[in-house]
Amino acid sequence: MITATNFGAEDQKYHSQDQSSVENCTLISEILTSDTGSATPSHLSIADAPTATRSYPTPLRLISDQAHQLYTPDELPSEQSLSPTSNSSSPLLSGTQSFNHQSIRLLGHGNATGRAHEVEVLAEYERTRPRSNMRAAFMNMANSIIGAGIIGQPYAMRQAGLLAGIALLVTLTITVDWTIRLIVINSKLSGRRSFQGTVEYCFGRTGLVAISLAQWAFAFGGMVAFGIIVGDSIPHVAAAVWPGLGSIPILGLLTNRKAVILVFIMSISYPLSLYRDISKLAKTSTMALISMVIILITVISQGFLVPTESRDTPSASLLTFQSSILQAIGVISFGQSLLFHNWNACNIAYVSTAFVCHHNSLLIYDSLQAPTIDRFALVTHYSTFISLLACLLMALAGFLTFGSLTEGNVLNNFPPDNVMVNIARLCFGLNMLTTLPLEAFVCREVMATYWFPDKHFSMPFHLLSTTILIISAMTLSLLICDLGIVFELIGATSACMLAYILPPLCYIKLSTRSWKTIPAIVCVVFGFLVMVISLFQTMSKIYRQHGGTAKTC
Repeated sequence: MITATNFGAEDQKYHSQDQSSVENCTLISEILTSDTGSATPSHLSIADAPTATRSYPTPLRLISDQAHQLYTPDELPSEQSLSPTSNSSSPLLSGTQSFNHQSIRLLGHGNATGRAHEVEVLAEYERTRPRSNMRAAFMNMANSIIGAGIIGQPYAMRQAGLLAGIALLVTLTITVDWTIRLIVINSKLSGRRSFQGTVEYCFGRTGLVAISLAQWAFAFGGMVAFGIIVGDSIPHVAAAVWPGLGSIPILGLLTNRKAVILVFIMSISYPLSLYRDISKLAKTSTMALISMVIILITVISQGFLVPTESRDTPSASLLTFQSSILQAIGVISFGQSLLFHNWNACNIAYVSTAFVCHHNSLLIYDSLQAPTIDRFALVTHYSTFISLLACLLMALAGFLTFGSLTEGNVLNNFPPDNVMVNIARLCFGLNMLTTLPLEAFVCREVMATYWFPDKHFSMPFHLLSTTILIISAMTLSLLICDLGIVFELIGATSACMLAYILPPLCYIKLSTRSWKTIPAIVCVVFGFLVMVISLFQTMSKIYRQHGGTAKTC
């Protein structure tokens, strides 16, 4: 159970450790400004210096990974000469003692006064950078996990069967919990500060292409899905609030699915997508979480009021196991992998812990007052457990009410005149309009990072790429009516790659082969099997629908 006492005790436990990093900065500053010929002033012994400085007889310059790279890798002194300390509370796997939240590079030469100034700047950054306690980190990560994908959990239960669906949810939640933590571990093992950087470090250009394509496809698929949700939600609300609206010229377009998608996305989502700074959209994170809570309460409470003709009693196969279980994995993965796709693209811009690009766990890790693997693991466990409860409640409430009739967007199963459902639809639709720009930001940044990694901001590229992304995603939203198909397709491809394949694959590459890599190998094999089989099943389903059974808009 999550209590203020638990998180408060953890925060107090590491408060002194957090202050030690600033003290170390001050100590190093004294060392660097010494007029003596050695690396330490006369009133300090070499034992007083942080471990990282003891292997070098000359003054050192310390810069963080968040500063610009001043030297090429060939100019760096050998890091094999460093002697890591065995400090169990150290936040970095390398044992670095000087700074408990970031990797440190040690560079020789340079003016001592200038070096001391840089250290003082870094110390000031340590004192003033945005930090979060355990409670805030938990809320950020819970908000990241409980995203728009929760709306498709009843549909996933229908695809898998009741018993198999419950087992899947539990198993995949445990797997996601593990791979979330694995990404942070891989980041420390590789010395890179992003998932994208880690994959490139492990697999070179091929890895960069794979992670960039997976990130872009997942974010773009999210844009398409959110557009479909807007078209599924707002027209129902408009027709219910204003009966006969469809017969009124011009205003009647509010009841037309395609007109609503076109007008609302171009008038709200498109202008918001033109922001350069993603932190401008910070408040959408809170709106998203509130919307998810409203939808969850609505589905649970209003299911009992659904007319008999709209219900369906699940058959024996629906209560146990369905042959389309792998497609269910894709749908569940889409919801859970919302946590993964921004881990890399969104940490291009450092934002405060109140806004984590919706799903940025590396920023959550780095924002902790004392970022250690153990503390981050605690936040992850609590967050994934809450996510599991929310998904189970949504899946069971929707599936047991509608059975084989359950749609990809479970709100579409409810009557159009249900007031509470219409409130949920309105909240969800408006939330998607403000969440869609977040996905556009990810797509745009992935494109810019891949094609123009060394170039500064370009307004023509910014405008052109944003416009193309919004119009293309909106066009697909106009043509596709089945939200379940989008969940399955994106979940079977990019979600599996981001959640089940790349994190353990990097871990296998970075770690020494032992029994500890066996779970990673199993996870990679599982991810590839799900990707191939689920993609085949989904494409077969699309082909059958094209033959005449497709859902009409």
